[in-house]
Amino acid sequence: MAINPMEQFTVKPLIPIHIGHYDISFTNQSLWMVIVVVSLSLFLTLAVSKGRIVPTRAQSLAELSYEFIGGMIDMTAGPAGLKYFPLIFTIFMFILFCNGFGLLPIAFTVTSQIAITFALTALVIVTAIVTGFARHGLGFFRLFVIKAPLIIVIPMALLEFISFCARPLSLSMRLFANMLAGHTMLKVMAGFVIALGTAGGAYTLLAAAPEALIVGLTALEFLVAFLQAYVFAILSCIYLSEALHLHDNH
Repeated sequence: MAINPMEQFTVKPLIPIHIGHYDISFTNQSLWMVIVVVSLSLFLTLAVSKGRIVPTRAQSLAELSYEFIGGMIDMTAGPAGLKYFPLIFTIFMFILFCNGFGLLPIAFTVTSQIAITFALTALVIVTAIVTGFARHGLGFFRLFVIKAPLIIVIPMALLEFISFCARPLSLSMRLFANMLAGHTMLKVMAGFVIALGTAGGAYTLLAAAPEALIVGLTALEFLVAFLQAYVFAILSCIYLSEALHLHDNH
């Protein structure tokens, strides 16, 4: 158990690799991303490999995941958005498994790193921008123009553009901050348990209070792990829907 609650977020090189001035070492973060990808691939492959008519629990979970993401995309972007199913499904499942594995005592929470969440966000935003220009050409800029009196169209268009530019930061920060805060709180409470438990006397009995709180916070973190993956996926769908339909679906 780390004394410093922020120590759990330290990226440590496991296999040092340097090419010139660039450090591309294989780190604990890299290791857990590999574990997540391998685990996710095995789960989805093995769950549906036999395709039973009466599905097993694993097959039911895999099929439910497909239907959940498919329904989310259809609801937000319509049938035209279903071609982005592989992207949204991959991002949702990757974040969900990263968040879930991060709750293990020995694990590294990949999504607690802003570099990872920003990279995922950049992938979504760039896809939305490319889609917008490919589908509408320069007409994509109509996304920033709302139906309003002429006197407020220009300032509103400016605000819409600023809001669009802020999306990479807000989407990545939301996931990063929630994972960072939740895991830090768990470590702080664990520190209280250790400190009170080793103090002796009546303080040992008081250790039960933060220990009970840890159980509640852990259950809450499981919920947050799913919700953050869902929020990231649904916002990604909305951004892609805007690129596909502009204001037509508003």
